[in-house]
Amino acid sequence: MRLGSLRSGKAGQPAVAPLLLASMLALSGCTVGRLFERDRADSGQARPANYKSDIIAVLRVYFKDPTGIRGAALSEPMLQPLGRSDRYVVCLRLDAKRSDGQYAGTKEYVAVFVAGRLDQLLEAKPQQCDAAEYQPFPEAEAMTR
Repeated sequence: MRLGSLRSGKAGQPAVAPLLLASMLALSGCTVGRLFERDRADSGQARPANYKSDIIAVLRVYFKDPTGIRGAALSEPMLQPLGRSDRYVVCLRLDAKRSDGQYAGTKEYVAVFVAGRLDQLLEAKPQQCDAAEYQPFPEAEAMTR
């Protein structure tokens, strides 16, 4: 087959160029899809080993007065989709003091881990921690300055 016949689709010969273009586009779509799946499945996420001590360290900075936390409970690390990849998150529920010394009421937070390290502590979105199985977190209640 001559190169000219690929482009022109002469009488009696199929036009191959449009087929090649369509095939290339289809394959590139599959490749992008596979890359996205690999990003989600193999996101390099290690289960956080020292998640309790990491959370305690962040609570000392996150709250103006980390003493006197009540009703503290947390979940085991669990993978959740965040953005384009899965991240380990730990759901945290506690009642901490506001800056005026009064208790703010029980709130839920998520500690987000990247590559086994605590990356951020955020207020949980509605239903984000519905599947969490909370366990007491006495280390948070015993914090001092």
